[in-house]
Amino acid sequence: MRILFVADVFGTPGRRAVETGLAGLREELHVDFCIVNGENAADGRGITAKIAERLLAAGADVITLGNWVWGQRDFAPYLSGTDRVIRPANLSPNSPGRGLAIHDGVAVINLLGQMTLSPFESPFITVERLIEEARRVTPVIVVDFHAEATSEKVALAYHLDGRVTAVLGTHTHVQTRDARVLPGGTAAITDAGMTGPHDSVIGSVPEGAVRRFVTGLPVRLEPATGDVRIEGVVVECGEDGRATSCEPVRVQAG
Repeated sequence: MRILFVADVFGTPGRRAVETGLAGLREELHVDFCIVNGENAADGRGITAKIAERLLAAGADVITLGNWVWGQRDFAPYLSGTDRVIRPANLSPNSPGRGLAIHDGVAVINLLGQMTLSPFESPFITVERLIEEARRVTPVIVVDFHAEATSEKVALAYHLDGRVTAVLGTHTHVQTRDARVLPGGTAAITDAGMTGPHDSVIGSVPEGAVRRFVTGLPVRLEPATGDVRIEGVVVECGEDGRATSCEPVRVQAG
């Protein structure tokens, strides 16, 4: 099985890249299943029901989220009624939605890192329950670990090596050059990158981001528009769920 993971979709440029390019990319890469992180799809902060449906229609099988899951008003009711869009599993159990989706023989788990993001529970604890639940259905398990710290993402990959198919880092929007398969058969990358405008500060217009750092004042960040790319990884695995390859993807859009 070949699984395509599309990294953080950022704003209108990222959405358009997915809507116009994902179907062709799936065919070109001979993809069987596609996961899209839609964390920043709505102007860089969260996602809406309408945008989620458009990403699914474009070829996403499951959409994962992150720390901006509640960034858009009125999204919670939609999340309660879908099994193809998931939020970090280690948020409060009293919040809407789920952190595990199982479709077409693939289980997808969404987790939030502890450092600077303050989830309800440690991802290292939450994931144990979800792996047990997923393995009752399928051995193919992909984890989207939305986390700030490189060390935490690498540690979770080693912690789960041999028990899941892949641990794919998101959130920092800069694709790392460490795509690999660990000794136990788990594919891993510290950060899969960003689908959106790369002539930017991780998606936003540079001038606004620089002003925020220089002045220390709150500045509303706007999505940039230049150098739009689709980034992510392709993971190949066997029927036993063990990964055999993990290759980064970087495609110019438009």
